[in-house]
Amino acid sequence: MRDNDDPIRIKRNIIVIELVAVILLGAFYVILMEFKITSVMVQGNKHYTSDQIVHLIENGWFGDNSLILSLKYRHKAFKNVPFIETMEVKIEDRHSVKVRVYEKALAGYIRYLDRYMYFDKDGMIVENADVPTEGIPLVTGLEFDHLTMYEPLPVGDSGVFQTILDVTKILSKHDMSADKIYFNEKFEMTLYFGEMRIQLGSKDLLEEKIQQVEAIMKTVEGKQYKGVLDLSSYQSDTATVSFQGDEE
Repeated sequence: MRDNDDPIRIKRNIIVIELVAVILLGAFYVILMEFKITSVMVQGNKHYTSDQIVHLIENGWFGDNSLILSLKYRHKAFKNVPFIETMEVKIEDRHSVKVRVYEKALAGYIRYLDRYMYFDKDGMIVENADVPTEGIPLVTGLEFDHLTMYEPLPVGDSGVFQTILDVTKILSKHDMSADKIYFNEKFEMTLYFGEMRIQLGSKDLLEEKIQQVEAIMKTVEGKQYKGVLDLSSYQSDTATVSFQGDEE
């Protein structure tokens, strides 16, 4: 009897295995089709485009599947990406994903050997690229004889880097961004907006000076002024502002 039962048992086991395989394949197919990402919302990105961020998170096997991504990023922040501190991936629903990008707090960049070298508030070179990033100012006038990645720029006053970051943040708050920030040998600064140069002088009263810049820039909006606007002697009680146009 046992010999006769063995073929039946083997056939039954094969049928069970086939049924399990069909069920698993069916479930896998449902996961692939029903959790396919059709919408990705990206927030906080400046250096990278939204399409580039989407490519980063969807890179790899089943990267366009919300269920797979939810498991992959459940307890993991996206790190080790240039210019980005972390990226958090949140699954909104089975077809939608929200990505929150936290970029590095870059103060500005300098040009060095045909590269754009980005530094933070401490002057540390944290990234380099072959193209500039919109919204981050080019900084000129700082003197140094060498630079090393992940080390501070060797300039005379390390506090200048915090000043650069402060200026950038205040400008951003007023929906402005300078094309360039120039420092002279006394670390007095000049902001460049196209052909308009704004002499801010020292870091004193930065907020008030930039408020004056905002008001003045609104009055000349749409016009191509070339010259120097001097706010270096600005005081809260006596708002002294002068403009010297360039000679044609």
